[in-house]
Amino acid sequence: MIRLGYPTQNLTIPASTNRTLRLASLADAGKVRDLVRENITGLKTILRWNAERGIGLFRMGQALIPFASHPAFPYDWEAVHGDDLREAGELARTLGIRLSMHPGQYINPGSPKPEVAERSLTELRYVASVFGLLGGPDGVIVLHMGGAYADRPASAARFVDALGPEPQILRYLALENDERVWTVAEIVQTARTLGIPAITDSFHHDLNPGDLTLKEALDLSLPTWDFRGVRPKLHLSSQDPAKQPGAHAYYVESRDWHALLTALGGRETDVMVEAKGKEQALAPMGVEIG
Repeated sequence: MIRLGYPTQNLTIPASTNRTLRLASLADAGKVRDLVRENITGLKTILRWNAERGIGLFRMGQALIPFASHPAFPYDWEAVHGDDLREAGELARTLGIRLSMHPGQYINPGSPKPEVAERSLTELRYVASVFGLLGGPDGVIVLHMGGAYADRPASAARFVDALGPEPQILRYLALENDERVWTVAEIVQTARTLGIPAITDSFHHDLNPGDLTLKEALDLSLPTWDFRGVRPKLHLSSQDPAKQPGAHAYYVESRDWHALLTALGGRETDVMVEAKGKEQALAPMGVEIG
C-alpha cells in the first residue's frame, strides 16, 4: 500500500500551518500567541479533513511557531503551546496520519561558517522539540545537506560532526537528495554514517541522478528506514514546464507517478506529493477531494 500526503496547507478548506509574521512584530507576544494557536488549529482541521479522505501523511509548515528559534522570541512557547501540540499529536495518531516538517534550504549545519551552522542547529532543535511534544515514533524532519563548497568529503564530514552530538534531532532526521549538489548515493552514505534514514526525491533524482536509475536509488534509500523501524518515505513532484528546471508543477504528471510506481515494484511507502496544488494534486492519483 502507498499512502499519500501534501505539505503545509489545504487550499480546499482553506487551512494552513504556516502563517507567519514579520520579525518586527515579534515583540507583540499576544499577536504571536494568537498566530501560533491559529496554526495549530489549522493543523487539527487539516488532520480531520485528511482522515475523511484516507490521506495518511501531512507536512507541517516550518513556521508552525514563527521565529521560535530566534533569541527575541517573546515567551516560552513549549510551556504555552505544549498542551495544544500534544493534543494535535494524539489526534494525528488516532487518525493514523504521519507528520513531518521540512526546514528550508538555508538550514545548513554543515556550513563552513560557524554562525550559520549554529543557527541551523538551533532551528533544528526547535523542530525536534515540536516533534517531542507531538509524540509518535514516525515523525520526520526532512533536511538537505546544503552546499559542497568545492570539497565534498570535507562538507559531508562537517555535516556529520555537527549532527552527531544531537540525538534529539537525529531521532527524527532524514536526509533528502537535491537537484544540484547531493545525489541519492551520497546522502545515503551520510545517512548511514549518522544512523538515520534517507529520502529519495524522484524529481530531484531525475535532475541529479548520479549514475543510478530511479529503481537503483530506491534500492539504496528504502533499506535505510530499517534504522528507525518505520515506513519508508519518498517525495514526488513534476517539473513546471513554464519555469526553470527544479520548479514544481501544480499537479504531478501521470508519467512521473507511474515511473515511481514501476520503480517501487510493489514496495510499501509513504509518498509526499510536493505539488503547488497541495491536496488538489492528489485527485488525479485517486484521492477523492470533494
